[in-house]
Amino acid sequence: MKIRNKISLTFILLLIFGVTAVSSYAILFIRNYLLEEGERTIKSHAEWISLTISNAWDNDVDLNKVAAIQNVSGYEIVIYDEDGGLLFASISSNIGPDPSPEILGILQSEQTVLINSPDQDRIYVFARFETRPDEHQLIRISREKELIYEPITTIRWIIYSGMFISIGLILLVSNLIARYLSRPIMELKASAQKVSEGKANSVTISDRSDEFADLAMSINSMAQQLREDNERLAKVHDKQSRFFEDITHEVRNPLHTIMASMELLESGKLDAEKQRRYIQNAKGQTERMSSLFKDLLTLQRYDSDENFIQSQWFDLQRITSHLEEIYLDEVQQKGIRFVIQKTPSRVLADAPKIEQVLDNLLSNAIKYTSDGEVKLAYEVTDKKVTITVSDTGIGIDEEHKKNLFDRFFRTDKARSRDSGGTGLGLAVVKSILDAHGSEIHVESKLGSGTKFWFQLTAK
Repeated sequence: MKIRNKISLTFILLLIFGVTAVSSYAILFIRNYLLEEGERTIKSHAEWISLTISNAWDNDVDLNKVAAIQNVSGYEIVIYDEDGGLLFASISSNIGPDPSPEILGILQSEQTVLINSPDQDRIYVFARFETRPDEHQLIRISREKELIYEPITTIRWIIYSGMFISIGLILLVSNLIARYLSRPIMELKASAQKVSEGKANSVTISDRSDEFADLAMSINSMAQQLREDNERLAKVHDKQSRFFEDITHEVRNPLHTIMASMELLESGKLDAEKQRRYIQNAKGQTERMSSLFKDLLTLQRYDSDENFIQSQWFDLQRITSHLEEIYLDEVQQKGIRFVIQKTPSRVLADAPKIEQVLDNLLSNAIKYTSDGEVKLAYEVTDKKVTITVSDTGIGIDEEHKKNLFDRFFRTDKARSRDSGGTGLGLAVVKSILDAHGSEIHVESKLGSGTKFWFQLTAK
């Protein structure tokens, strides 16, 4: 069942129930009101009739006068003596209760006594009137209840007619209301369908400033977020695809080199110098693959290991001295200056991870600097140590800075691959520093060198 029909049916049932309940209550209220008014009226008439008969009493009851009063008033009249003995009754009125001792006792102090029994179809009123000094008689008048309830038939017809007219109007109005309420929902549905099919960029709803308009805005916001998420996922997928493609090259090329070296060494046709060179070549390719998998492992642990960082106090000088030993021969062979600060400085961090950060930064600096210098320095201020790695190398193009620390990103694939890069080094640097609550900064201009710096907690 469509939502419009559900809304319409709900309105119809609720309003029909309401109208029926109100109509039934109104009829019941009017019925009780007519009964109460009828009882007051018949008691008043009983007093009036008893007074009229009392004035017309002459030694005995005048049957003609009583019959005339009965015809004029429309009541059935019965007259009793003071002890309850029957004095007058018409054929039709000689039916009903006679004055019981209880009624006679009440009439000693009350003017009238009304009897309305649920199992009788008439209302009876007994009244006491005086005929002579110290002599009283009793009168009983009655009327059918149907005569009292007679106006209800007309009222009920009016109410039921109004109720059916109201139900008809309810059917019409509820259908209009259902259409009004369901129209924006149907518009949202159709518009959302177009968005899902790619035929529209946003959900639209006409001439609304209520909750449906807010809902449309929320759907648009969600759709925009989904589009952005899909675009980000597509970019990540594209990066991953390129990354795995690069990894394939990075793993396959060293393996080919190692295999070729092993085959030549196995042939036994090489002199000692060539054997040494091919062994060094195979060793270098093995170290390159080891570095690649080390970076991958670091990134995987950063993503999944809550205990990725184990911070302790250590002396930064120990790391810088070790790195100087590692890269000194390489920078001397390239003919560039290598400035390493080795001042004692206690910092709070994960020492192996910080060494990996500086190792990656120095490796990049040396790799892309052919003239000038590579420098690692640090300065302590306000319990913070600022560590800087700078070079006078080729620099970084401005357009590449925003993606510089993305995983799988390389500014120049061919040059990076030739120099042993995989696009993971700076991503590893950022991941490690993020885990330390620090931020990596870069300043560079193409052709003018590069400077990386970050801060750690110091004593």
